[in-house]
Amino acid sequence: MTAPAFRSLLGHARPHRLPLAVGAGLSALGGAAGLAQPLVAKAFVEALGAGQPVFRLVALLGVLIVGGTVAAAFGMYTVERAAEGVVLGARRRLVARLPRLRVADLDRRAPGDLISRVTADTTLLREAATNNLVDTLVGSVTLLGMLALMAWLDAVLFLAVLGVVAVIGGCTAVVVPRIGRAAKEAQEALGELGSGLERLLGAIRTVKASGAEQRESDALEAAASGAWGAGVRAARWGAVAGTASGLVVQLGFLMVLGLGGARVAAGEMSVASLIGFLLYLFYLVGPVGQLVSGIGGLQVGTAAVRRIHEVLELDPEPTAPQDAVLPEPAGAASVSFRDVVFRYREDGPAVLDGATFEVPAGGLTAVVGPSGAGKSTLFALLERFHDIDGGSARIDGRELGDLDPAALRRTIGYVEQDAPVLAGTLRDNLTFAVPEATPADLDRVLEQVRLTALVESLPQGLDTEVGHRGTALSGGQRQRIAIARALLRRPRLLLLDEATSQLDAVTEGELREVMAEVARSTTVLVVAHRLSTVTGARRILVLEGGRVRAAGTHEELLEGDALYGRLATTRMPDAGTAVSG
Repeated sequence: MTAPAFRSLLGHARPHRLPLAVGAGLSALGGAAGLAQPLVAKAFVEALGAGQPVFRLVALLGVLIVGGTVAAAFGMYTVERAAEGVVLGARRRLVARLPRLRVADLDRRAPGDLISRVTADTTLLREAATNNLVDTLVGSVTLLGMLALMAWLDAVLFLAVLGVVAVIGGCTAVVVPRIGRAAKEAQEALGELGSGLERLLGAIRTVKASGAEQRESDALEAAASGAWGAGVRAARWGAVAGTASGLVVQLGFLMVLGLGGARVAAGEMSVASLIGFLLYLFYLVGPVGQLVSGIGGLQVGTAAVRRIHEVLELDPEPTAPQDAVLPEPAGAASVSFRDVVFRYREDGPAVLDGATFEVPAGGLTAVVGPSGAGKSTLFALLERFHDIDGGSARIDGRELGDLDPAALRRTIGYVEQDAPVLAGTLRDNLTFAVPEATPADLDRVLEQVRLTALVESLPQGLDTEVGHRGTALSGGQRQRIAIARALLRRPRLLLLDEATSQLDAVTEGELREVMAEVARSTTVLVVAHRLSTVTGARRILVLEGGRVRAAGTHEELLEGDALYGRLATTRMPDAGTAVSG
């Protein structure tokens, strides 16, 4: 257990220090009652031997037993309640941080592993930051108290028992770090299992269509076996450490019985003192077990803390000062890129390599090019999902890197390539970016994207569930919902990344009319592979190799750019119709 990890663990417990202190105090009170019981038992034996009344001693022993049990029970409840608060606090911090992380950091981590850190790792933190801390503290105090009373009863027997405790404690200290390492491996294996499940369930149709069920099951079984193996190793070392308390008592009992019997026979010790000492020895099982369990749990908990803090220590998206917030004037936005360079990884190839173009305010601008040219990357940079590595990227003459990402995104409507639809109702999806949208606003966008008939045909209308990832909808319906969601924001800049690829020709034609209408007051940037979409654009940008190699109208590019001519005839199958029309 490293010092930084332990400090992080204490950081999670600190907001709950008052209930933890109360719980620890009540538990210690129960332990103190246990410490007093052998002394009362010793006095009871001595009173019997002297023929004195023992009623008060019996009553006192009963009070100590009942009172200690009640105090320990209330202490346990107080600690458990604080434990739930620790878990809630950790999960709140994680779920508050995750949506605000940089997209690049999230892309490098499997969703299933992140889910495991929020669920499984915080559960382990629960025990470590509360019960294990209290067990370690109370167990240590009680153990020291028992050893002190043993030394008071008989120093010779105490030294014999102390030797046994020291030897077994040293062996336990060697074992405990292995528990922490095995626990970390187990948690990482659980994260891999969660990632595998997320991969399988997220593409279950592809898996079934490819006949890959067995291969995916084998991969998940391997991950589960890895988690099992690490868990078994942790259990093995935990079992070794857990036997320490029993071994201390058993070896100590043999030594005390032999050595103590000899001292009683020699008249160096009374029978009552020997009985009291033996009772303390048997009571030693509790605090030693508490201490070993607490330390072992802290090892497991610090492994979980490290995984939790790997997420909490990631930098969130930057926030700009108030004077850097993009103003929201009426009208469309302009976009300017000058020699923009961007890489997804520092050691990777440049996806954009000197991209330069101007998009004036208003109108529809199409972006075309071969796969991998950087078309979708342009949109990701405009949304500040990533920041450029070089050059200048501006909106309304302001550098994107100087603008607050949240304020910037409020002015943009963005329809992704796969048009994601979230689990929930149709209304939830439409109003996702504008929760305060009025019924009139909803009716307007539904009419624009030709979804009014669909909504009217649904049994619950807008309150109909769309299923996980919109599985109850067709691909074209999902795209139209995503477009409606973007239009509901009344954006100044609308980004459409192949947003009509799954629409039939009639619906696409109707939406082209909508886009033309929207483009009168909004800047529309569209990545398109259909010539019917491109020919209606005021301006077309042709990307290749991360650069804008040509710009112009459809007719200008057909005559002046060979790549565009090839794209128009090979990748835009409706070229002939569009050109002749």
